[in-house]
Amino acid sequence: MAEGGLLAGLGCLESTLTIVGLLYATKVIVYILWEVLAGVRALFWSRLFDKKLVDTYGKWAVVTGSTDGIGKEYARQLAKYGMNVVLISRTQNKLKEVSTEIGEKYGVEVETIPVDFSLGPIVYEELAKHLQDKEIGVLVNNVGVCLNPPTKFGNVTDQEIWAHVHVNVGSVPAMTKLVLPGMLARNKGAIINIASMSAHSPTPSLGIYSATKAFVDYFSSSLHWEYRDTGLTIQTINPGYVSTNMTKYSAYIHSPSATVPTASEYVSSALSTLGYSQRSSGYWSHAIQTYFMNNVFNKWILLYILGAWHTFLEEDSKRRRSNETKLLLRTSSEIHTRN
Repeated sequence: MAEGGLLAGLGCLESTLTIVGLLYATKVIVYILWEVLAGVRALFWSRLFDKKLVDTYGKWAVVTGSTDGIGKEYARQLAKYGMNVVLISRTQNKLKEVSTEIGEKYGVEVETIPVDFSLGPIVYEELAKHLQDKEIGVLVNNVGVCLNPPTKFGNVTDQEIWAHVHVNVGSVPAMTKLVLPGMLARNKGAIINIASMSAHSPTPSLGIYSATKAFVDYFSSSLHWEYRDTGLTIQTINPGYVSTNMTKYSAYIHSPSATVPTASEYVSSALSTLGYSQRSSGYWSHAIQTYFMNNVFNKWILLYILGAWHTFLEEDSKRRRSNETKLLLRTSSEIHTRN
């Protein structure tokens, strides 16, 4: 009787564990299918339809950090949809160049405001005067700084620390505060906050960068919830590596590939997700990488991988600079010998 009872108990336990296993497997499958369908809708299905950005959001777009990389491409592609653009960046010569290019190519109004966001709060009073009378439909909070190449925190300068704080952190809520009242008054508008894939995890040798981008990610998601019923669209974009000046220190993350899109490819994909996804990686291969970061790797394993990877990139950058210096010295020596 005891043996029969034990066998019956084991059989019951086996059935229970089987049911639990099936339920868990079903949950995982449903979750993965949902993620895939959401990704397809945001990154591919959305590209089948024309966006009427002026009608949907307003006449003007404001883009910070708009003379290079992702910011420049957002400015171009918003202008392509017929939006007038306010370019905000640090260098007047670059602003003039990009302004002329966009104005001539797309036939829209383009205004420029030279601003060094690393100066902190003092820049926003003047910015407010420039923007106060405009129907701003889209704000792209793109301006950012990054350790280049990755380096341990002890080697980071005080200037780099405060640049991360003022540029990556301070500019996002400060710029949002300038345009939000007008958007709320019109019950329409979009704020696109460019964070980073590194916001999903602490990132050794880019610790201060990933921490500031985590702020952008959290702030943006909170803002979306607060104003979800007002007609405003608040979107967070978390890109991985994109071939821009920010990644040029290493060919491993700068040369265009399936995982490293050009700025044009990336923004074309990311902008298509506006209105379809509140929080997106912006590009199909970055979405896959983000899924693995969030769902496959243990936190400590991820820290180890990221730490080792950024140490490798730092060493690769040093080797590259050393080789360039040697080549320059050799060339100078050859020229001197010939003369």
